Amino acid sequence: MMFEKYDAYKDSGVEWIGEIPNHWEVKKLKYIGSSIIGLTYSPNDLCSVEEGTLVARSSNIFEGKFVLDKSDNVYVKSKVPSKLFLKADDILICSRNGSRDLIGKCAYIKDDSNYSFGAFTTVFRGHFNHYLFYILNSDIFKRLSGTFLTSTINQLTISNLNSISIPLPPEREIDSIKKFLHEKLFTIDEAIAIKEQQIALLNERKQIVIQKAVTQGLDPNVPMKDSGVEWIGQIPEHWNVVRAKYLFKEVEERSVFGNEELLSVSHLTGVTPRSEKNVSMFMAEDYSGSKVCKRHDLVMNIMWAWMGALGVSDYDGIVSPSYGVYRQKIDNTFNPEYLEYLLKTTKYLEHYNRVSTGLHSSRLRFYGHMFFNMKLGFPNLDEQNEIIASIKSQISKIELAVENLANQIEKLKEYKTTLINDAVTGKIKVA
Repeated sequence: MMFEKYDAYKDSGVEWIGEIPNHWEVKKLKYIGSSIIGLTYSPNDLCSVEEGTLVARSSNIFEGKFVLDKSDNVYVKSKVPSKLFLKADDILICSRNGSRDLIGKCAYIKDDSNYSFGAFTTVFRGHFNHYLFYILNSDIFKRLSGTFLTSTINQLTISNLNSISIPLPPEREIDSIKKFLHEKLFTIDEAIAIKEQQIALLNERKQIVIQKAVTQGLDPNVPMKDSGVEWIGQIPEHWNVVRAKYLFKEVEERSVFGNEELLSVSHLTGVTPRSEKNVSMFMAEDYSGSKVCKRHDLVMNIMWAWMGALGVSDYDGIVSPSYGVYRQKIDNTFNPEYLEYLLKTTKYLEHYNRVSTGLHSSRLRFYGHMFFNMKLGFPNLDEQNEIIASIKSQISKIELAVENLANQIEKLKEYKTTLINDAVTGKIKVA
């Protein structure tokens, strides 16, 4: 889209801004408003939601908005000064975080609230804050705020924030730019939301394709029978229903030195090498005594099986001694991909959840005897192979559509960023 430009420009004297319209000014934030550091609290100050005041943190800032629906919200019981409560027109800024990429992200606060803000955040209060929010939420500002960070501490200080120079048009143009950006960004965000919904529907379709194929086969006209098992349900008449103890044996082989490939089990990625994951915690010094896992072994994370933390390994390696490792008694009873898909279907997961034992949902355990006691409904290997080939063909088309939509969303976000940057620095004329 082509936009007009102003008649004349001048050098702003600020590298990140570049040229600005002749009649615009450049001002430091300290001359426009004030920056306030958030509440400092200790673990002793924490309390329940009923007793305390919610403390807004950097984790509550998401895509320019203040988001409350988080499980890790923090509440304090100490008396909070009134100036440390979020007010309408505030800009909440992430000023300190473990991740340098998050420094400078901010949210515009629309209404007064009963929420305070924490020490790792800063609030900016001043004139034209809704307009300033577009500047502070621009890609240019995010890059600029990163230049103040040091190798020893990830922090955007009050002094650094106040020293930032911003382009400032006359007030009548500020209103025009706000209106322009509000309308354009609303349209772009609507388009992004529609495409994200389409991606969600496609991913849902992918799961339906998988679950239907591995539990009912590919032929919709095949005679069906009642398996007599709740989590298996109706299956093709010629399929087998067999208890797991007749299909698998538990593997208890242990590593002597622990120097084999270390494998991890996830509900998202199945069994994968730990080296391929970005994991820096919970690394042991010695892996001797770990369970040995061979290619095509079924591995279950006993504690998280109920949410699908299991998979059939493509690797030889070692896993946690607390995992369950199971090997087919007769080779080629199962296509490995078919088996993993089957054991991750909704009905099977519901069964793990139902029979697992534990005092709390996050501590449920699905032990080996529980697995051996359950029944599986499945076809012969040739039909499993046909099912997997069909799934791959259908999924590849769905994933291509998802990739195209994701690229469109990325382009829209890039356009949105460019539009904000150009409007707030006067590269385009919208008044």
